[in-house]
Amino acid sequence: MIIECRGLEKSYKNIKALKGLDLSIQEGTIYGLLGPNGAGKSTFINIVAGLVRADAGSLSVAGKSIPGESNAVKKKMGFVPQDLAIYEDLTAYENISFFTSLYGLSGKEKRKKVEKALEFVSLTDRKKDLVKTYSGGMKRRLNLACGICHEPEILFLDEPTVGIDPQSRNHIMESIRKLNKNGMTVIYTTHYMEEAESLCDRIGIIDHGKIIAEGTLDDLQKIISENELLFIEATGDIGALTGKISKTVGILEAYAEENGILVKHNGQKGILENIIKHATDTGSEIHSMESRRPNLEDVFLSLTGRTLRD
Repeated sequence: MIIECRGLEKSYKNIKALKGLDLSIQEGTIYGLLGPNGAGKSTFINIVAGLVRADAGSLSVAGKSIPGESNAVKKKMGFVPQDLAIYEDLTAYENISFFTSLYGLSGKEKRKKVEKALEFVSLTDRKKDLVKTYSGGMKRRLNLACGICHEPEILFLDEPTVGIDPQSRNHIMESIRKLNKNGMTVIYTTHYMEEAESLCDRIGIIDHGKIIAEGTLDDLQKIISENELLFIEATGDIGALTGKISKTVGILEAYAEENGILVKHNGQKGILENIIKHATDTGSEIHSMESRRPNLEDVFLSLTGRTLRD
C-alpha cells in the first residue's frame, strides 16, 4: 500500500476531526475520498502532507513513516487545492517555474519539466500570457500543472473541477486518467458523484472523522441493493409525504430529494397502495414511481443521512 494509516486521531480544541481513521490506498489507483464538509477529508490530507501532526495513530506513505520521515516523501507528493494556488500577475510559464523551484529543480531539467507540464494541460500557446487574462477553466488547468510539474508519485486533487464549464471539466478528468495510466496514484475528493463513479477504482466514504464504507463502486452499491429502491416523482408537501412514507410498514428509509422522494423498502405487499394513500392525505401529487439500482449518491445518502453537498 502506498498510503497506510491506522487509528488516526486529531482534535482541534473541542472538535474531534479524526476519530480513529483507518485507510489503505493501493499504489497506482485512483482513490475517491468522499464526505460532507467537516467530515475530516482536509485534516487527513494535511496530516499526510506533513502540515499537521496527528494526535494518535500510525501513518506511512511510500513506505516512510509520517511525520518522522516527512521530508523524504514530500517530493513524491503533489497537491492541487480547491482554492486556486496560482499567481494571476505572472504568466503560466512563470507560475509553473516557481513551483518547480520549490521542489529543487533548476537549469535544463527545470525548463523541460515546465514545458512538459504546459503541454500536458494544453497551455503551451498561452504560456506567456498573464494568468489574469485566463478563463476559469484555463486557471484550473494551470492549477493542475503546478501540482504535477515535478512529476510526483502521489497526487492529491481537492475539488479540481469546481466552477468550470463542461469542456474544461472533461479535459481535467481525461488528464487525470492519463496521469494514472502513467503510474501516478491519485487521491480525489469531489462533490460531484458522477466524477467519482467515472474515475475512481475504489471509494472511501468518510463521515465524522471515520471511514464508514469503502470499496469499489459495485461493493458500495451492494450495501443497500439487498433491499429495493423506489424513486417517487411528486409535487406538493414533499416533507409531509416523506414523513408519512418513512413510518409505513415495510419502508426502511425515505429521503426527500430535489424533485421527489427516494424510498428504500423490503418489497412488502401493499407498499405502493399505502404511498398513494399518503399522497392523497398530504395533498401531494405523484407523477411517477420508478424502481432503480442504487447509484453512489443513493449509497452516500443512505449511510450518512445527507447528500454530499450538504
